[in-house]
Amino acid sequence: MSQLEFTNTWFEDTARPVWDQLIPQFQPRKILEIGSYEGASAYYLVQKLAPLHPLELHCIDTWEGGIEHQEGGGAETDMSAVEARFLKNARTMAESAPNPVELVVHKGFSHAQLAKILASGHESSFDMVYVDGSHQAPDVLCDAILSFRLLKTGGLLIFDDYLWFEDLPSGKDLTRSPKIALDAFTNIYCRKLNILALPPHQLYMQKTSD
Repeated sequence: MSQLEFTNTWFEDTARPVWDQLIPQFQPRKILEIGSYEGASAYYLVQKLAPLHPLELHCIDTWEGGIEHQEGGGAETDMSAVEARFLKNARTMAESAPNPVELVVHKGFSHAQLAKILASGHESSFDMVYVDGSHQAPDVLCDAILSFRLLKTGGLLIFDDYLWFEDLPSGKDLTRSPKIALDAFTNIYCRKLNILALPPHQLYMQKTSD
């Protein structure tokens, strides 16, 4: 797929080594990702899974960037260009896949888009949910709870940037980091989840019951 265009190697550097082990075990057919950026994770899933079976892939993103972009932490990022690269990459992926790929793009804030997906009859239907959206703790907790409702029992739930934090002039702000939200989520849902792996950058778990 030489026409694909990515400007960073974040996914390759942090996620791929673990995904290479887990994705073949689960072989998901219906996948939801929150935070698509340029589509690197979607490309990986299409590359690995489309040769095996058809895919239904739902992608949620605002393509506006997070607070860390809007407040100067990533002001150099042209999010309209990021969105254009995602759409181009997604079209190329879907058209060249060996099996049908149903790619559904949900542009908007994750809490609203997840609620719409849930209300439209997708509860407990996804084989895999990958959460890589807002890094703000309240948003992460909301994404986690709604994603749990959308994931089927036995499904794979992945969170990115578990230990991410902003370098603020005042120091670390726990509410502007995913960790506090994910710790709360895993504690509250401890009887319904099985932690599979906790490498430095991501948190992997399997839903064991509703």
